[in-house]
Amino acid sequence: MPNLLTHETSPYLLQHADNPVDWYPWGEEALARARRENRPILLSVGYSACHWCHVMAHESFEDPDVAALMNRWFVNVKVDREERPDIDHIYQTAHQLLTRRSGGWPLTMFLDPRGRPFYGGTYFPKEARYHLPGFATLLERVARAWSEQREDIDRQNDELTRLLAQTVPRPDPDGAVPGPAMIQAVRDALVALVDEVHGGLGGAPKFPHPSEFEFLLHRAAAGDAVVGEAVRRTFTGMAEGGIFDHLAGGFCRYSTDGEWSIPHFEKMLYDNAPLLRLYADVWLMGRDPLCARVVEETAGWVMREMQTPEGGYASSLDADSEGHEGRFYVWDVDEIRNALDAEAFRIVALRFGLDRPPNFEGSHWHLRVARSWTEVAAGTGCPEAHCAAVVDAARSRLLAVRSARVRPARDDKILTSWNALMIEGMAHAGRVFGRPDWIASARRALAFLRRSLWVDGRLLATHKDGKSHLNAYLDDHAFLVSALIELMQSGFEHADLQFAKDIADTLLARFEDPDAGGFWFTSHDHETLILRTKTGHDEATPAGNGVAARALIRLGHLIGDARYLSAAERTLRAFAPAITRQPAGHAGLAMALEEWIAPPAMVVLRGPAADLPAWTAALGTHYRPGVVVIPLGEAVVTGEGILDKPLDDRVNAWLCRAVTCLPPMVTSRQLLEALGEENASPDVSTAPQTS
Repeated sequence: MPNLLTHETSPYLLQHADNPVDWYPWGEEALARARRENRPILLSVGYSACHWCHVMAHESFEDPDVAALMNRWFVNVKVDREERPDIDHIYQTAHQLLTRRSGGWPLTMFLDPRGRPFYGGTYFPKEARYHLPGFATLLERVARAWSEQREDIDRQNDELTRLLAQTVPRPDPDGAVPGPAMIQAVRDALVALVDEVHGGLGGAPKFPHPSEFEFLLHRAAAGDAVVGEAVRRTFTGMAEGGIFDHLAGGFCRYSTDGEWSIPHFEKMLYDNAPLLRLYADVWLMGRDPLCARVVEETAGWVMREMQTPEGGYASSLDADSEGHEGRFYVWDVDEIRNALDAEAFRIVALRFGLDRPPNFEGSHWHLRVARSWTEVAAGTGCPEAHCAAVVDAARSRLLAVRSARVRPARDDKILTSWNALMIEGMAHAGRVFGRPDWIASARRALAFLRRSLWVDGRLLATHKDGKSHLNAYLDDHAFLVSALIELMQSGFEHADLQFAKDIADTLLARFEDPDAGGFWFTSHDHETLILRTKTGHDEATPAGNGVAARALIRLGHLIGDARYLSAAERTLRAFAPAITRQPAGHAGLAMALEEWIAPPAMVVLRGPAADLPAWTAALGTHYRPGVVVIPLGEAVVTGEGILDKPLDDRVNAWLCRAVTCLPPMVTSRQLLEALGEENASPDVSTAPQTS
């Protein structure tokens, strides 16, 4: 019989609606029952694309005997971590304090009726293995402890509550905004973690760490050769590794090994959004065709497989299909041989290492680049260009074969924060590569957010099947302001500027901590939980405080609003001690600090719209992380800081830093020279032509 998850919008919760477990969604009904019956709460947190969440569900939550024990002793609450990151943040932190180990999903926590956790872990098998107790045995032990050791649990919960409160960052009362030395400290801490062979940070499991590598890309652009090599190695390793889908484009969430070879196969929107943007920037740094291919194929995958008919972007693709992780993606060698002619198979086998032992479970191969084009050419006696063309054609054929398989499920819920990340990624990649179709995709997604998730002056967090709900979080607001600033660089629309101001004003009014600085993860009128979090630490997604500070600095300089600049300054002061303690974890705040120390260069292009593309093309030849270019064109903007510029019959360019603007320039050469590129070419002028 269906449980109380039946009416939820989350695909993850709906996956559990027919479990024999008496599941509740998080809410007052479950908490009130726990208080009324003095029962502990079993909290299970996961997401729809999570492989080990599926395993635990099949083993335990679908088993009537295990479910009977859960129903007898506990109030059972299921949470989608993507819809409720506020809850996930709290209990992941509690898990680390209780177990001294990092968390993950599924997260399994046992709470008292007040929501305070007293025991927990991640995945628990049905039968004892992996040095873990069987889940049924664990349930019995926890229930007995609740019955017989209540005073000890209460004392532990009091102490844990105190420790949780200490995780909220507090500024040094006499502290100042950090200086350039902090930028160097973050750089040094990250470089110390770089894998000098395969790239990336640390060993297995290996994650992309987009915030950290965006910061390092800034350092590479400033001339740091050591960092530049680390960035090149990392982005080449990911692009050639199995974490990248060599047939359809897009990246999986992380690699289970240190060589980028075998991923957990779920594809998340939030990973692909910043990677799309960063690969475009790495391409600008070196014009590597591998980066261009990654951008084109990932953008194509996003539009083809992730953009919904309404315009928003879906959240993820599952790791599993037909009950097995990776089944959709991996190959038997005979499948590939039968799909290709003899020459194509010989070249593909060399390129992807099919002549080597299988690299996945059993006798399966997961595609990753095994040999360079030079090695493939030497092994076949064919020119490199011919080998590359054969592999491209073979990839199309293999994609067609793979597309006939049972596809992984797609989580169709549309999350505001993740959509904002992808709007920024698609708009930026479209601007770099001159692809109006990618920018149009971003604009479709933005239109959906404005239409469906911006309701009566309030932002909502999630949408599915015609229903938008849940208070939006810090990340939703911060990421959206940043995305709107990027979209304004792709083609100015006054509505984008107004929307950015509305969201920024909401940030200040509903999220800022006016006493200590920085932004709470939840709004002032959010449901009361056991902890109100405020974090600047980057995780798989960038920290909302870092993105907010940087976006407010840019918006504040753009329109001359000191409120935004002051809020960014208070944020940097608030997190200064945390950055000092753990510089490698705060790359996002470090990038905001860069633009606080040296305000971004703001370029306003004002003049006939038809002449703007030549200017933006001239400006788009280099990677300039500290430059914001607004192609204002003929739009009328009054009283908006540096955007309030007169219109002429030719394009005029204003270069402004902080409160100072240079006189208008009428050729791109003048502008590029002012940006520090004296030898830049070609020149673009929109001065009237004479015969």
